Amino acid sequence: MKTIKNMMFIALVILFASCGKTEKASESTDTNQDSRVEQVQTSPLSKTTIAREIELSTTLQGYETVNVAPSLNGKIEHIFVEVGAAVSKGQLLVRMDQNQYNTTKLTYANLGVELARMEALKESGTISQQTYDRTKLSYDQTKENLEFLEKNTYVKAPFSGVISAKNYEDGELYAGQPVLVLTQINTLKALINVPESNFPLIKKGQKVNLHSEIYPDKAFPATIEVVYPTIDATTHTFQVKLNIPNSSLALRPGMFVRTTLALGKVDAIMAPYQAVLKLVGSNERYVFVNKGGVAKRVSVNLGQRFDDMVELVSTELVEGDELVTLGQAKLVDGSKLNVVKKN
Repeated sequence: MKTIKNMMFIALVILFASCGKTEKASESTDTNQDSRVEQVQTSPLSKTTIAREIELSTTLQGYETVNVAPSLNGKIEHIFVEVGAAVSKGQLLVRMDQNQYNTTKLTYANLGVELARMEALKESGTISQQTYDRTKLSYDQTKENLEFLEKNTYVKAPFSGVISAKNYEDGELYAGQPVLVLTQINTLKALINVPESNFPLIKKGQKVNLHSEIYPDKAFPATIEVVYPTIDATTHTFQVKLNIPNSSLALRPGMFVRTTLALGKVDAIMAPYQAVLKLVGSNERYVFVNKGGVAKRVSVNLGQRFDDMVELVSTELVEGDELVTLGQAKLVDGSKLNVVKKN
């Protein structure tokens, strides 16, 4: 029994001794970490004047697109154009069944003769003003109806453009679907979504350039025609409408283009791109600055990039801060620093 008690006593002594060593080792490790100094190089932040611009993408559209669709149902007598045809404003595109138009035209001519006779009788006092007014009203209504029928029997192009779709053939019955689609291509438009932060910088009449992969060495000028007044709460962007002259017809609706918006010159804090770190598993970017020999982690947004320099956007950074440009990958917030001068 005494032997068992002695063995238990010895085990307890060993256990307490082991715990004591562990605590001392832990304290030693913490002391080493607290006293560890990282060797880094720094560079003072300064502001540089840059020409701010943003690049966005969009798809071109015909400046105007209209469905050639008469307001009368009936038989299509003849379609004068095919898909791809260039047409001029006022050119006849479609002729619908003419029976109703011809009948109304004859009625209008007869009412014209009757109205002339009524005017002569009114002057002589033979008929009352009321009788004359009834004839005049019938004449005016028939004239208005005839103009409507003429417009919708002989359908003309409202502007110059190209026929981009044809949905019927001669002799078919028109019933709602547009006969043709007319698209203006000598002038194009494009809608682009611009980040809301740039809203104060975008103005109507501002000049922009478009670039297409089809024409890699050519820039196409455009003008901001409309700046839409509201911000999309979901995307935090606003729309801008571009007016794009296209007299050469090099560009076509549906083409994908890149848009470069010049936003003027601003003073920005620039830094070497390699000084910026990215949090694993997210898009968060951050840098380290030297604050009295201690590393401070600062979250940043990236602006424009120029070769190996990038714009840093952060309310926590000011001109003159010492940015860690070498050795930052091994730092954590609060690391002690020893700044080594560049050779």
